[in-house]
Amino acid sequence: SKNPISRVMFTTTTLACAGCQCCPSDTHCIITNGIAQCLDPCVSYSILNDTWRSTNNTNNSILHCDQDIAWNGWYRFYLGQSNAQIPERCVEENRCGTHAPLWLNGNHPVQFNEIVTRTVCNAWSGSCCQFTPHTIQIKRCYGYYVYKLERPSTCYLAYCAGIVI
Repeated sequence: SKNPISRVMFTTTTLACAGCQCCPSDTHCIITNGIAQCLDPCVSYSILNDTWRSTNNTNNSILHCDQDIAWNGWYRFYLGQSNAQIPERCVEENRCGTHAPLWLNGNHPVQFNEIVTRTVCNAWSGSCCQFTPHTIQIKRCYGYYVYKLERPSTCYLAYCAGIVI
């Protein structure tokens, strides 16, 4: 099957660091091909463009589980050609191509270049946070967000995406 994750790299000044202990505050340690570099997540991220992640998707004929993915680095969500983001509200169960959709329990960062840590919850069995929640980091870039995603606690949980108008 086709790998839905593609890596985007723009030319930028990089600083190689042993273990990335010396990264400036506006960069993060990003490992590409085994090489650790201090890069801005707004210009060095992977794209997630899976239509099944849509909050409008109620088709669960194929269940997806984001615990199966080895998350590495930062990710930008798209739905088709549009920027998308993880919803800030509880998403009904059996949406987003999974049983227990993952949603953001908190707000996205407001300031440009701001990085926040937020709790990710999941909807299942009548609860908006049924299984063990986890945290992710989010950075506000110019016109979009990037996410440092982590593996959810169990299956079937998957990150949702919605288009904000």
